[in-house]
Amino acid sequence: MSYLSFGSSANHRSSVIGWTILRLVLAGLIAAHGWARWWAGGVAPFGEWLTSQGIPLGPWIAFAITVFEIGGTLLLAAGFAVFPLTIVYASIYLVGIVLVHWPAGWFVVGLGRNGAEYSVLLIVCLLLVGTQHRPPR
Repeated sequence: MSYLSFGSSANHRSSVIGWTILRLVLAGLIAAHGWARWWAGGVAPFGEWLTSQGIPLGPWIAFAITVFEIGGTLLLAAGFAVFPLTIVYASIYLVGIVLVHWPAGWFVVGLGRNGAEYSVLLIVCLLLVGTQHRPPR
């Protein structure tokens, strides 16, 4: 792990704790997204929607994304393979912005509905957490 260090061990501990909390919260949010789709019976409709958008193998992709959102978050929460996981999750949510959220606008609620702002926040947080776990050069 390559956490930011600000010169003192107290600051370093605070930094590690902060990055860990953010990683755990992201894992929880992503897991909730996958579990909600799974338990609500949304995997098949998601796959059908992907197919309707011209994406081949829509049902398989929907299943894979859902399983990855559920299973991969266990690794993310445990701190394993954080860098590649965050890159894949950020890529999934970037595609979600392009296909779903951007056409709906920016705001999730208030001045809009189903917009991109939440996904952008997730992507930025995922990439920042990922950079804290990138492989050494």
